[in-house]
Amino acid sequence: MKVNAVVFWALAAFFVIEAGVYTVWNVISRGEMELVGTVGIGLCAVFCILVAFYLTLEHRRQAGPLPEDRLDAGIDDGDPEIGNFSPWSWWPILLAGSAWIVFVGLAVGIWLSFIGAAIGVVSLVGWVYEYYRGNFAR
Repeated sequence: MKVNAVVFWALAAFFVIEAGVYTVWNVISRGEMELVGTVGIGLCAVFCILVAFYLTLEHRRQAGPLPEDRLDAGIDDGDPEIGNFSPWSWWPILLAGSAWIVFVGLAVGIWLSFIGAAIGVVSLVGWVYEYYRGNFAR
């Protein structure tokens, strides 16, 4: 996280310098300041400062260095157990398809959204309870 904060601080410094160079260049070449580019580059600097400040605060709050910040860390150090995922499950695909039908229904006709919502409820229930029936019941 420390490396990420340093990268965003460097990007912020780059955008601050770039905003100054851009403004001076436009004043010299055109005789006036061009607001859209100056404000846009300045906002890029502000956004990088916000992210860098947040990452710096989070780095100070954490108990120790993250695995990606340590030189002696292995691949397994940054690979915690996240959860149980079913690689054979078709329910997420059906759920995504039902969400697509709902959003298409909002654009085409509201009646189609109701059909998509019904398919979505069935898909969600099937995904939640897939370990309680069939070959993978516990």
